[in-house]
Amino acid sequence: MPYVEVRGNSIRVKWWNGQYKLDADGKPTNKKLYDSASGPAPGVKFADEHEAYTYGLDREYEQRHGKGVRRADASTLMSQYIWMWFDATDVRHNSTRTYRSILRSVIEPYWGSRPVGDITPIEYDVWKRGITDQYSENYAGQITGIFKMLMEDAVTKYRLRADSPIIEQRRRGRYKKRQVARVKTELPFEAVHQLASNAHTVWGFTGWTFIWTLAFTGMRPPGEMVGFQRGFASPNWPGTDPVPSRGREAAKRYKGMHALRVQHQAYYVDSVPTLAGPKYDSYRTLVIPPFLHEMHKALLASHSSPWVFPAMSGKHLLSTPFTDSYWKPIRDGAEERKPQGRWKSRYARPKIPAVPEMAGQDIYRLRHWHRELLDEPGADIAPIAKEARMGHEVAGMEGVYSRVTIGMERRIVTYLQTVWEKNVVAKGLWVPPFPIPLPSCSDGEAFQQFSGLPVIGQL
Repeated sequence: MPYVEVRGNSIRVKWWNGQYKLDADGKPTNKKLYDSASGPAPGVKFADEHEAYTYGLDREYEQRHGKGVRRADASTLMSQYIWMWFDATDVRHNSTRTYRSILRSVIEPYWGSRPVGDITPIEYDVWKRGITDQYSENYAGQITGIFKMLMEDAVTKYRLRADSPIIEQRRRGRYKKRQVARVKTELPFEAVHQLASNAHTVWGFTGWTFIWTLAFTGMRPPGEMVGFQRGFASPNWPGTDPVPSRGREAAKRYKGMHALRVQHQAYYVDSVPTLAGPKYDSYRTLVIPPFLHEMHKALLASHSSPWVFPAMSGKHLLSTPFTDSYWKPIRDGAEERKPQGRWKSRYARPKIPAVPEMAGQDIYRLRHWHRELLDEPGADIAPIAKEARMGHEVAGMEGVYSRVTIGMERRIVTYLQTVWEKNVVAKGLWVPPFPIPLPSCSDGEAFQQFSGLPVIGQL
């Protein structure tokens, strides 16, 4: 039971905090540890002994029902808790960088001097309003999402608070339309062909194949495209799969078809190029139409890089400013470049026309275009097959009981090949000649299939 002390004009209540004093060996003794308070909130005194006693009863009730929080724990400063929480998180390296940046630049400067247990709902609402006014909707959502995780873990995992200051309720106040990024213009097939033609001017046959691979597989750019190795491309896979059992199973399933494996994405980890699993661990096999397989076959025969899409220099694309040097000229066009300097033939380039339908848009638009292609009424592609191809999980019972059949994948191949023949072959659109293949290695060994970069996740 709590007990109340009256000292002059102040009233203090003590209650057992659920813990026992430790002896010299760190073992609990029979002596109880108590917390105390002189008021129901910082800077507020108890009105009388009854209020103090009731407050103590409430704290002991929380201890009996597993909701109690020691005052010492609740007094932990946010500046200390934030980084203990960060060190305990287990997320991908890219997410780690985002978390660290937001914690250091936004959350800690505002909340760092406050005890975790003292943050109130109204203080959170005021802060959130400032965040949404100061930053873009997407970035503000990231900030508040991380703060929500901080508070939820403080309640459920670390017992630093009794409840979260973030209270979700029905909308009140002035209506504000949520800004959703939507593609306003349709992207016709001819525009995609122009992007591929521009890519050929900028980057040669590699660029041409890059655009069509993205448009006809829906792989996530740039990570999955940049991390695509020749050993996982259809001319070699599944025979080159580093996991023999997976390769044998795929060879049996896809006999007579062409398929590539989305196994990695590439990015920098502590300034070191690294391969990691695809986003959301969406490892997947993508069947591809014959025309795309032939492009990959010709492309891989034309260079010796372990990467399917090497940079213009022959190095990995991570070593380049991809958006400025590759994507923007492909999307926005560029003026003619006259021969000059030591490497005249390399520098010279004809004028590149802009693609108005893609003005200002990210290369990710081509992934969306692939999904739109699968959604066309004539495609007749099962929803589970479309979601699996995009690397998405299907929620609910459909995701539990449905699976992608080989018949569905054959339908995808047939449909995509038909789209190509109808829109390129039948219309006589320009197609570049295939590059001259490199001679076989002098020692008889095959080209290096995999990059040898460090791998985070599955092989």
